[in-house]
Amino acid sequence: MSRTTARALGALILGAILAAPLAVLAQQPAAKAAAPAPAPAAAAPAAAPTPPVPAKDSTAVPGWNKPPEQWDIPSEKPQYASIPGREKNVLIQAQGREWREFRNGPVTNYGGWLIGIAFLAVMIFYFVKGTMPVHGAPTGKMIERFNAVERASHWTLAITFVILGLTGAGILWGKYLVLPWLGYSGFSLAQTMGKNIHNFIGPLFIFSLLTTFLLYLKDNFFSHWDIEWFMSLGGWLKEVPSNKFNAGEKMVFWGGLVLLGAIVSTTGLILDFPNWGQLREFMQAANVIHAVAAIFFISMIIGHAYMGTLGLAGAYQSMRTGMVDETWAKEHHQLWYEDVKAGKRPEHFVASATQPATGD
Repeated sequence: MSRTTARALGALILGAILAAPLAVLAQQPAAKAAAPAPAPAAAAPAAAPTPPVPAKDSTAVPGWNKPPEQWDIPSEKPQYASIPGREKNVLIQAQGREWREFRNGPVTNYGGWLIGIAFLAVMIFYFVKGTMPVHGAPTGKMIERFNAVERASHWTLAITFVILGLTGAGILWGKYLVLPWLGYSGFSLAQTMGKNIHNFIGPLFIFSLLTTFLLYLKDNFFSHWDIEWFMSLGGWLKEVPSNKFNAGEKMVFWGGLVLLGAIVSTTGLILDFPNWGQLREFMQAANVIHAVAAIFFISMIIGHAYMGTLGLAGAYQSMRTGMVDETWAKEHHQLWYEDVKAGKRPEHFVASATQPATGD
């Protein structure tokens, strides 16, 4: 073995011998640490200041506005409110949930179906029957059927009805039909404008409703001819003489303008002026009745508007110009025509220099 190798081996053995005591010391348990010095005794806490006692029913009491686990226990009973007024001290009104479920459920669903069926019915009737023409040739002798005051009242009523119908439909069905494509910002703006238009047009509608009722009342009383009109299915089975208005038009007058018009007008005023002091439950009932009556009213007027435009030739002209041809009057309102001819009516013949086209 060389001298260099012997020296390296000897150094390794010497290092192992010197490290052995250190390994033994490392395996021995550590000495116990000295116990820490005892902490000084804590000072006695100072007496807490006595908080002021809140007055009875004060909102300063902690937890006064914490929602209860069951809403029908305290929050639906009269509590404290700093704003005076009827029902101002009731946080949650139970009937509000019932109103919302009924309005957003049966009223919205069935009402939409009813109006849709009315539209579908007139479309089918038009494609099957078409515009009913005047069978005889026009004579050129024109009769004044509606004067300027009657037409102005009717058109004011019709225009305000359309505006109220569109804005009301937006209020009831807008979040289902308009919100998805208009977005929240646009829908909010449209609804705000629509609600204000609805509220301000409503009184004008009521005024025109009253004037139309007074102007048209004298010609809308039923007679035995109206029974025959119903028996002939509105003139489908045979032509039935009628006065200025037939039985169908009288049904629109009494069922739509008078009955449903009175309901939507009364409930509309209740909703338009909440400062009259009515309770929330009363407002909710008025809202539902208003919506249901308006749905039936719109469904009825869809048929009336169809017959006055596309359904019957010459009907639109009678309300636009106030004039009808003698042949038209004789075919559709024979009794009224005979009374005009005999001078028993305020309406009269008007000389016409040109002969109108068939159906005008």
